[in-house]
Amino acid sequence: MAPSAVNTELASVPNPTHKPAVPPPHEEHQYLDLIRLILTTGEHRPDRTGTGTKSLPFPPQHKYTLSRPDGTLILPLLTTKRVFLRAVIAELLWFISGDTNAKTLQDQNVRIWDGNVSRAYLDSVGLSHREEGDLGPVYGFQWRHFGAEYTNCHADYTNKGVDQLAEVIRKLRHTPYDRRIILSAWNPADLPHMALPPCHMFAQFYVAFPPSSPTRENDGTKRGTLHALLYQRSCDMGLGVPFNIASYALLTHMLARCCDLLPGTLTHTMGDAHVYLDHEEALRVQVERTPREFPTLEFGEAREAGCEVDGWGVEDFVVGGYEPHKGLAMRMSV
Repeated sequence: MAPSAVNTELASVPNPTHKPAVPPPHEEHQYLDLIRLILTTGEHRPDRTGTGTKSLPFPPQHKYTLSRPDGTLILPLLTTKRVFLRAVIAELLWFISGDTNAKTLQDQNVRIWDGNVSRAYLDSVGLSHREEGDLGPVYGFQWRHFGAEYTNCHADYTNKGVDQLAEVIRKLRHTPYDRRIILSAWNPADLPHMALPPCHMFAQFYVAFPPSSPTRENDGTKRGTLHALLYQRSCDMGLGVPFNIASYALLTHMLARCCDLLPGTLTHTMGDAHVYLDHEEALRVQVERTPREFPTLEFGEAREAGCEVDGWGVEDFVVGGYEPHKGLAMRMSV
């Protein structure tokens, strides 16, 4: 063969080391795969509700992306069944306000706490002195008034206890490299006074500054990326976990907005991951469904970068493109 000739046969053979790019699996498969694992290998365990569960301890962490490279905000709202988004938002704002009265949610036709605030239930857990609807020093109280003495859901706790949420925001804005940006709902001294001890109990926040971090126009500082980690001790995979993923994703988005940060990821760490036995049939249907694209998130005009965390309303969240599979009926165990 002459030196200038081209061997067209060899040139046309594809490079065996070249492989076409394979898109990453949908992040919802983390959730579906864990349910499958629990259904097939979970340990049968009794529980406080008397329903019974299949359970696994400390499964691998799940991670959800909160924004795309083009800046589009993503809400990891599971799609293989419809999640009650209006209730997720209402409850989160209820937490942020420090409220512990279930009637606030009931007045918005959000009744997710009804089973834990009835007269019969409160009496059953030794809180017969508590009026119906008063959950005690649960999530919002700990977020905004940690360490204050709790009397009832009507008392004014202004400037009492430690406002953990305000401290988280202060650190995100002014000391973003801090390793103590923590939000804890777990207060052992207050557990006996709660209608239900917190399931999602601990969050840590981390501001990253990759080389690609944009520069703020107003002061020339780098705009970091906010990552969050949730630790949840008790994980009801059918009802609770889809709700909790959405709630802490929204909280992370809110904090990023308030502190002019880019939303990064939500990492979910679970303790006791379980399927209630009366959810098993519905979940076997759910795990056969194909996940759809997660919806996008935008904020109302009143919520500009650097805004405060208080005073938000349901109308401040604009969720687009949520097209889930139809809902699946699952009873809440109390």
